[in-house]
Amino acid sequence: MATAAAASASEAEAEPKAGPKAEGEEDEAKAARTRRKVLSRAVAAATYKTIGPEWDQQEEGVSESDGDEEYAMASSAESSPGEYEWEYDEEEEKNQLEIERLEEQLSINVYDYNCHVDLIRLLRLEGELTKVRMARQKMSEIFPLTEELWLEWLHDEISMALDGLDREHVYDLFEKAVKDYICPNIWLEYGQYSVGGIGQKGGLEKVRSVFERALSSVGLHMTKGLAIWEAYREFESAIVEAARLQAEAPRLAEYQAYIDFEMKIGDPARIQLIFERALVENCLVPDLWIRYSQYLDRQLKVKDLVLSVHSRAVRNCPWTVALWSRYLLAMERHGVDHRGISVTFEKALSAGFIQATDYVEIWQAYLDYLRRRVDFKQDSSKELEELRSAFARALEYLKQEVEERFNESGDPSCLIMQNWARIEARLCNNMQKARELWDSIMTKGNAKYANMWLEYYNLERAHGDTQHCRKALHRAVQCTSDYPEHVCEVLLTMERTEGTLEDWDIAVQKTETRLARVNEQRIKAAEKEAALAQQEEEKAEQRKRARAEKKALKKKKKTRGAEKNTVDEDDEKEWGDEEEEQPSKRRRLENSVPPTGEAERGPDADPGLVGVELPSKPKERVAAPRRDVPKVLHDSSKDGITVFVSNLPYSLEEPATVLRPLFEACGDVVEIRPIFSNRGDFRGYCYVEFKEEAAAQRALELDRKSVEGRPMFVSPCVDKSKNPDFKVFRYSTALEKHKLFISGLPFSCTREELEEICKAHGTVKDIRLVTNRAGKPKGLAYVEYENESQASQAVLKMDGMTVKENIIKVAISNPPQRKFPEKPEARKAPGGPLVPRQIYGARGKGRTQLSLLPRALQRPGAPAAQAENGPAPPPAGATPAATEAPKMSNADFAKLLLRK
Repeated sequence: MATAAAASASEAEAEPKAGPKAEGEEDEAKAARTRRKVLSRAVAAATYKTIGPEWDQQEEGVSESDGDEEYAMASSAESSPGEYEWEYDEEEEKNQLEIERLEEQLSINVYDYNCHVDLIRLLRLEGELTKVRMARQKMSEIFPLTEELWLEWLHDEISMALDGLDREHVYDLFEKAVKDYICPNIWLEYGQYSVGGIGQKGGLEKVRSVFERALSSVGLHMTKGLAIWEAYREFESAIVEAARLQAEAPRLAEYQAYIDFEMKIGDPARIQLIFERALVENCLVPDLWIRYSQYLDRQLKVKDLVLSVHSRAVRNCPWTVALWSRYLLAMERHGVDHRGISVTFEKALSAGFIQATDYVEIWQAYLDYLRRRVDFKQDSSKELEELRSAFARALEYLKQEVEERFNESGDPSCLIMQNWARIEARLCNNMQKARELWDSIMTKGNAKYANMWLEYYNLERAHGDTQHCRKALHRAVQCTSDYPEHVCEVLLTMERTEGTLEDWDIAVQKTETRLARVNEQRIKAAEKEAALAQQEEEKAEQRKRARAEKKALKKKKKTRGAEKNTVDEDDEKEWGDEEEEQPSKRRRLENSVPPTGEAERGPDADPGLVGVELPSKPKERVAAPRRDVPKVLHDSSKDGITVFVSNLPYSLEEPATVLRPLFEACGDVVEIRPIFSNRGDFRGYCYVEFKEEAAAQRALELDRKSVEGRPMFVSPCVDKSKNPDFKVFRYSTALEKHKLFISGLPFSCTREELEEICKAHGTVKDIRLVTNRAGKPKGLAYVEYENESQASQAVLKMDGMTVKENIIKVAISNPPQRKFPEKPEARKAPGGPLVPRQIYGARGKGRTQLSLLPRALQRPGAPAAQAENGPAPPPAGATPAATEAPKMSNADFAKLLLRK
């Protein structure tokens, strides 16, 4: 059978190689398309060689996207964290069962060619990279692989190749692939992949060697050999073109390096010349103009040269507000008249900036210039009036022009209005105007921010009077919503040092009332958040129940099919010749292979069950050694020197070996006792016993330490029967004002990357990324700051931030109350309903239990009443005999069928 399969596979592979004449034109068209792809990639690879170290990655990226659309779709599906599902659905379970069946079949017959192909396909579909690599290796050791199988394997390995060692591994696979058959497409792929390594040592010689060998092997191929010749020729042409490009004019990066070199020498003429040369080819690069003008402003300071360069800069890059601001400063610095500066400013307003904030910046630059023209020693002057009218015009311009164009103010914090208020208060001694401006600022949505009120308070403190300071703080207490505690503290501090007893009493009453209202609002917000979280949990539970009901329905349909088959076989045996053995069973018995343990079952074993027992035998042999290990019971008298370790990865093969170095740092370890299941699988927890109690206390500090990607839980060893209220997992369920809860993080976000984002808003004390039971990230995290103020500021800045194309949500940590399971005593109450564990035993109802009652005897009855934790008890007076179906023979079944 194996020989026939291999022979048929070889014949199937040989058919496309001959190629009938009728398909000659189609083959020629395919060859032309392939040739164009290879030629374009070869030219691009050789051209980009001069760009730098990034060329290698670009070339490899091109090779990975070539041709095989099915492979690209599979790869993208495997690498997308957002679409990955941690719970197996029905299709995945079906694939896993099929994989196990194929592996079992190959363990019996390793020469089953189709079985190898199907196993590789399923493993690749499930993303089992290590297993699919092993499966391909085993198949290649037995059979020569077809061109399609080799190309699929090579594409997978190329996509995973990262460094030089991986590239050498891919080269070895290519060498094996070209030996099985004459495959022009594999040689083309080999040559193209070797072009991607041209930047490495000896890369050019490697490419030429591959193409030379390809020509020797398939250069005379009638339909596809031309593609090899064309690819080699275009590669050599690209090498010559790259050498010619190296002699062309330098680009921006080279000019920047040249400028840095000349800056060190300090020759102004040479520096100016190299800047001008660079700007000829990079006239639309604003940073280059900024650097040139900055050098002239600080070093040469020649009026005509400086102003000429600034003018050219804004003409080449008019959309860059920084160039216009520098131009205005340069004109003021070199004594240009007021009319000339005003004209330049008007040109800047019409330049068409790309952001609303750019208009705020240019207005600030012009207003600063006007402020420097004013002599504030005079009570009133023409320049001061012009400054005030410019401030009013700026506010009107931002409101009318900028908001209509960008749908935003560009100045949400009212910086221009704040500067105007400071000038009126500090330089003009006009606190009345300053207070009017601050009132306008607060009406524009800034009254809820404590920092705005404190800025106003400081201005009143410096240039106003105590009465207005007190008034400002009282308003701040009522309006502030982000940090009301802060403004309350400032008010109490002022009254403590300057106020009367009556002022103190009023301040205390207002602050207490306000803080109580704020706390009430926060509690309501926390309850609302908890309710939303509860709704999400309920929805998830409903989805889980729906999936379970769907699976149960399908299982019920399969069960009915099995019942029908059972009844049909019994009827046939009743009405047929009972003494004669049925042919189907005889053939199954003759063709079946007796398993290893058949002699142990005895000669009376049902021959029809031989095929059923085969798949489970290897698993039993694997798990047998673990079952023989005697279980070590925990000694409760050693609880003081023992810690309980949980949430460990189930994949740990030797838990004691992995954990011993961690806990030996805390003290002398007597024993590590991992807990295994009946099948020999590690259950994820263990006991660690020390010699001294102090060592066990130090071991508790290892709580939440990461072990192979999962946080390890370390807790005291406590007898639950004596301390039923002891909680091992110390999760907080109260509002934590100094801690943030972040959701929506990308699965690829690391702890270091998140810390880099969060530390910009305060001192980060701890970060915990939430993972599932398998140690995979769930896109959630808890970030603990040093104090509540930093956490509140981080919420304002980070909520809605984009992290790796994901929009994250940030809120103050307020975990919902956890649900605890019902105590065992409630289920054991006398007369209470039986739970599934009591009905079906310690292991529940087995998945293979089938109802063998024929459908003809199944009578529709009243639906059973449901209890809270299981089916309701039978009504009073009911007897077991009334609920059980009468036992009937096959003849009785046949009579029932004949009545119909």
